[in-house]
Amino acid sequence: MVVMMLMVMMPMAMRADDAQKLTVIVKNPYKEDFKDYPVTVDIKKYGDVKGAVIRWGLDMIPCQLDDLDGDGINDELFFLADIGRDESRGYDITLYDSPQQAIYPQRVYAEMMLTNKKIKEENKQDLYISHLTVERGVNPYWMLHHHGAAFENELVAYRIYFDHRQTVDIYGKYRKGLELRDTQFYPDSAQKAAGYGDDVLWVGQTLGLGTIRGWERSQPAMLTDVERRSQRIVSKGPLRTIIEVKDEEWKPTPISKPVDMLIRYTLVAGHRDCRVDVSFGRPAHDLKLCAGIINVKNSMEYSDHKGLRGCWGTDWPVSEKDSVGHKRETVGLGICLPKEVIGEEMAATNDNYAFTLSLPEGTDHFTYHITFGSNNESFGYHSSQDWFSYLREWKHNLENPLAVTVVEGTWMHR
Repeated sequence: MVVMMLMVMMPMAMRADDAQKLTVIVKNPYKEDFKDYPVTVDIKKYGDVKGAVIRWGLDMIPCQLDDLDGDGINDELFFLADIGRDESRGYDITLYDSPQQAIYPQRVYAEMMLTNKKIKEENKQDLYISHLTVERGVNPYWMLHHHGAAFENELVAYRIYFDHRQTVDIYGKYRKGLELRDTQFYPDSAQKAAGYGDDVLWVGQTLGLGTIRGWERSQPAMLTDVERRSQRIVSKGPLRTIIEVKDEEWKPTPISKPVDMLIRYTLVAGHRDCRVDVSFGRPAHDLKLCAGIINVKNSMEYSDHKGLRGCWGTDWPVSEKDSVGHKRETVGLGICLPKEVIGEEMAATNDNYAFTLSLPEGTDHFTYHITFGSNNESFGYHSSQDWFSYLREWKHNLENPLAVTVVEGTWMHR
């Protein structure tokens, strides 16, 4: 396993009139500590920001700048805060128009690559890309290694199939660390013996982990009728990675009005869950959608009947005919949907635990979250009871965020 140790380099000295100062105040009113709490600052109004330094007292806090829309100008500043119970912290931020930016240890990783047929080993592919768009009728599933973008942090790894399914699939770990650069989602026998993780879920035609699809004739409908589909690595870290999936002129049904759909998957260092932001090119209250999780074989189900649903079960991570070299895997899955978009919680089928979705009138976006754990983990959950308890705590924290306030200037915090 590769452990990345990177030097922290400071931005070049700037004139006072080139720097802009602000403070982000993070307040924790709860009786628990928060580690690696994600903080996002919208910096569009500060112009063309190319560098940032964040300090708490004398400590420099790792951060990253992200250009979400690809126009060459950074849109967000992101960092992780450690906040004790009943504590408020003010993080002093300096924004620069210099292209210099500090380099921090890499805690996340993302990759896309074309399949190189000249290389037989599945963990030594080398045709790296960051963006691919295909036209109607082109299926890039077999063109891409591990069939689409893959991304990870120290705890978990995900991939998204680049085809009409767009299924979210998962890779479980035994120990904490970044692995995908080494295994490329397919560890060889030596890597498995050395303790690397592996694919831990067979998804087939199911909803996998929280995949969004259309809903037609009382069942999930694939995203088949699409003019162009894309996958793009928006950000590779060091603290969060963002993967974008775009479907242009999608017609969920033959009589539907076409719509553009953009989905962003955000994975933050130190968190096993993934945020999913879905936006449409127009108000989309006319669309019938669904999302959910696979019904893992012989799984136990949990639901609060208010948007939180999960399962704990054991099955082969590949089709049984391809099971040589694999073992049955036990996993916990979870999805948390906002109540305002839920139509109906559907009864379990052999394939899925699903919800139908419909957006309120005039709405063109919504956000939900997905999460998983592998029983292989030395650091995670190992029973349905513990997993379902985690799901309840997870939803509570999602619905009760810390207070984050941005003010101009500096704040005396020590």
